[in-house]
Amino acid sequence: MTALNVSNEGDALKLVVYEYISGGGYAGQRVPPKILAEGYAMLRSITADFKAAGHEVTVLLDDRLSKLNPPLNADFIVPIFSPDEPERFMNKLVTLNEAVYIIAPETGQILQRLVQITEGLGKISLNCTPEGIAGVADKEVLYKFLQKKGISTPKTIILNSDDSLLKIKRIIEEELPYPIILKPLDGASCSGMSIVRSENNIEPAIRKVKAQTSSNRFIAQSFINGLPASISLISNGQKAVAISLNKQQIVLAQPEEESSYIGGCVPLEHTLRAKAFSLAEKLVESIPGLRGYIGVDIILSASDMYVVDVNPRLTTSYVGLHAIANYNIAQAIIDSITKFSLPKTVKSSSVAFFTKCQTTKPKAEVFQKISKIENLFVPPFPLGNENEAYALIMSKGGGIQEACLSLEEAKKSLRSIMT
Repeated sequence: MTALNVSNEGDALKLVVYEYISGGGYAGQRVPPKILAEGYAMLRSITADFKAAGHEVTVLLDDRLSKLNPPLNADFIVPIFSPDEPERFMNKLVTLNEAVYIIAPETGQILQRLVQITEGLGKISLNCTPEGIAGVADKEVLYKFLQKKGISTPKTIILNSDDSLLKIKRIIEEELPYPIILKPLDGASCSGMSIVRSENNIEPAIRKVKAQTSSNRFIAQSFINGLPASISLISNGQKAVAISLNKQQIVLAQPEEESSYIGGCVPLEHTLRAKAFSLAEKLVESIPGLRGYIGVDIILSASDMYVVDVNPRLTTSYVGLHAIANYNIAQAIIDSITKFSLPKTVKSSSVAFFTKCQTTKPKAEVFQKISKIENLFVPPFPLGNENEAYALIMSKGGGIQEACLSLEEAKKSLRSIMT
């Protein structure tokens, strides 16, 4: 491999950062408040890190957000008014900049298509390659790969929503004991996911899946009782380094309700940490095209770990890493791709907590006031006719107790101003 020439002047780059949810992917339509909080948190944290490393950063931002002047440390903000604008602006902005970082879901090949645009224009893509994204986005392909490698993973069957309900129920009954998990084949995060405890829940669970994907295929998976966690890694395309084990707070809902990722804790201390790191590194290294930042979702049981998903993109755990890392992880992403150098595991004496909090829709003047609350990393955006909004609060401390206390203080401040 030959290192790329990343800049004409030192190592500083002119960067475009595009986060799909907050950057206009939902322009002209309803933006789901829960995932907006996560998307904006990732945008804000990595933009701050790119800036701290000395790079010039341009971001795309949904016009409804940009006119609220939310906290975001970028050199240039391009407001997006309509759903056709992000890709159009991407084509223009990429030609004026040297590198691009995209944060987007794999659903419907959104992430893959946007990365292909960047590569087609001959610019530095700081993402996994399109081939790497495709290799893990399809959960059936990933499941078969994990089985072939002998990696523990929940038993998975692929079903087709075009089949009769009777046939689907029969297949599940023959293959999996209840409870089971039903979710989209190409889903991201917890979208369309249900915990199904009996065959009576299957029909509404399928409707929930179909509302989140255009694919007629979906997943039924055995339920593993354990601790949801993730591993953050940096890869140069050949070697990978696991930098952090992260706790995930996930609500698994029945079909009539919405499953959701609430937040997490970084780092997570666990007896299986070393085993998890080693397995995740070998897994990422064995899939061509995975590079930069990758997240591996796992479940930790009392004595084993199960790989659930591989995310070829930035994950929400980055928000906590941004707060506690002893080096600039955004720069490490750049270095892994342009210089093929890898960082060391994050070492920190601090613990970071981050969580989403539901609020009522704030008025514009209240929004500006709550945006100044310490530890309120993402304020609740007052959008459209929404009656609810979501904030993302982040806190850190020398230990879990201190971080928890700081988190509760921020929640109290938010509630006080909102009421």
